[in-house]
Amino acid sequence: MSKVVEISPTTRHEGHSKLVLKVNDEGIIERGDWLSITPVRGVEKLAIGKTYEQVPKIASRVCGICPIAHTLAATEAMEASMGVEIPDDAYLLRMILQCGNRLHSHALHDILALPDLYLPGTDIKVNPFSPEEPVRSVAKRIQTLRMIGQTVGEIVGGEAVHPSNPRVGGMYKNITPRAKAKIFDLAKQGIQLAREQMEFMIALEENYMKRDWAEMCGREVAIPKDLGYHNQGYMAAAPMYGSSSLDLNPEWDPARWLEVRPWDWYMGEEEITLEDPAYPIGGTTKAGTKAWPQMQACTGVPLYDGQPVEVGPRARLVKYQNYDRKGAMGLNIARAMEYMDCMYKMIEAVDAIDTSAPVCADVIPQGDGEIGWAANEAPRGCDVHLAKVRNGKVEWFSMLVPTTWNFPVCSRALTGAPWELAEVIVRAYDPCVSCATHMIVLDENNKLVAQKLLE
Repeated sequence: MSKVVEISPTTRHEGHSKLVLKVNDEGIIERGDWLSITPVRGVEKLAIGKTYEQVPKIASRVCGICPIAHTLAATEAMEASMGVEIPDDAYLLRMILQCGNRLHSHALHDILALPDLYLPGTDIKVNPFSPEEPVRSVAKRIQTLRMIGQTVGEIVGGEAVHPSNPRVGGMYKNITPRAKAKIFDLAKQGIQLAREQMEFMIALEENYMKRDWAEMCGREVAIPKDLGYHNQGYMAAAPMYGSSSLDLNPEWDPARWLEVRPWDWYMGEEEITLEDPAYPIGGTTKAGTKAWPQMQACTGVPLYDGQPVEVGPRARLVKYQNYDRKGAMGLNIARAMEYMDCMYKMIEAVDAIDTSAPVCADVIPQGDGEIGWAANEAPRGCDVHLAKVRNGKVEWFSMLVPTTWNFPVCSRALTGAPWELAEVIVRAYDPCVSCATHMIVLDENNKLVAQKLLE
C-alpha cells in the first residue's frame, strides 16, 4: 500500500516549493508532485494599464537572480506587439547582458548543487564553504565568475541586478570604448575560469552517476542509474539569446501552447502517512497532516503540443547540439557545458559592437493591441512573455517563465527514485520558484485557498 511523504519547503533554490510524494513499501516514488507555495505577487495584473516603459521594470522584480532575462523578455514582448525593430548594436548589447546574466546564474547554481555531490574517490560530500582545498579554490573561482557576470551586467545594463539601460526600442546608451575594453578584459579572465569550473563540475557529476549510494537521513540510499529520467519533450527558442514574433522564422509558436489549472494536474487531498525526523533540515512533514496539491499550487501548468516540456540548458543542447544525456546529472552536466558557449558568445558580441553606433530606434509606434511575444533563453530555460499594447498602454501581459514549464516535467522525473533523493532531482532544474508564481487559486465558491500563505 502506498504511503505519502511531504518535504516542505524544499531547499537550496530561490523561492518556496514543496514535494508531495506517494511511495511504495521500499520508499520508491510512485507519483511525485512538485509545486510552488510561494505567495502570489500578481505581477501580470499590475501590468494592466501601465505604459510599455513601466512593465519591463515591473517584470524584472519577480526575481533577483534572472531579472535581466525578464527585463529583456518583457521589453521584446512590448516591441513585438508594437512592431518596433531595434538597431543591430542594441541587440549586441542585449546579447552581452544575457551572457553576463547566464554566467553569474550558472555559477550560483553550482554553489547550491555542490552539497549533493561527492569529491571523486571519497565518500565526502562537498561543502562549498569549506576552508579546505580543493573546495576553497573552487568557491573562490565560483565567486569570481559571478563577479565577472555581475560586473558585465552593471557596465552594459546600468545596474547589476535590475538593469536600467534596456528600453523599448533598444537601449538608452551605448557603451564607451573604455567599457568595451573592460568587458574584453573580464571575458578573457573568465574564459579560463569557466573552462576549469566546467571540467570540475562535470567530473563531480559523472562521479555521482557511478556511485551506488548517497548518504541521506543518516543512512545509505541507493542511487538508481536512471535518477531523474523522464519521457517528456524539450523546448528551446535559441542556443543563447531567444526569439520573438517579429522574427522571420520564429522559434516558438503560441498556437502550440496551452495552460491548464493545477486542479487538472496535481493530486487531490492526501494524508501524510510517512515521516522522517532525520531528513534535513528539521525532518519531513509530520504524519497525520493534510496535503492538497491541487488547491495549494500557486501556478498554472503550461503545456506545449499538449504535453509538459523541459526547458533549460539540456533543452538548448538537445535542440541545437544533439545532446543526449538524461537524468538529473545529465541536466547538471549540460549546465556546466554552457559555460564555454556563454564566454565565447560574449567575446563575439563585444568584438562586433560599434561603440559610436545608435542603439535606439528612431520611431517607436504606440501599438494597436496586436499580441506580441518574446521567448528569451534565460539561464533556467525558455522565458516567454506575451503582451498587447494599445496607444502606449499595456492591455494584457503574461509570463510563462522557465520553472513554470519545468514544474510538471520534474514532477514526472521523480517517479522511480528513492524519496530521499527527490530534492537532488529538483535542484538539477535550478528552480526559480518566485518567478513562476503568478496565480491565485480559488475553490468552487471563489474563496481564496491557502490564505495563510498571503497573510
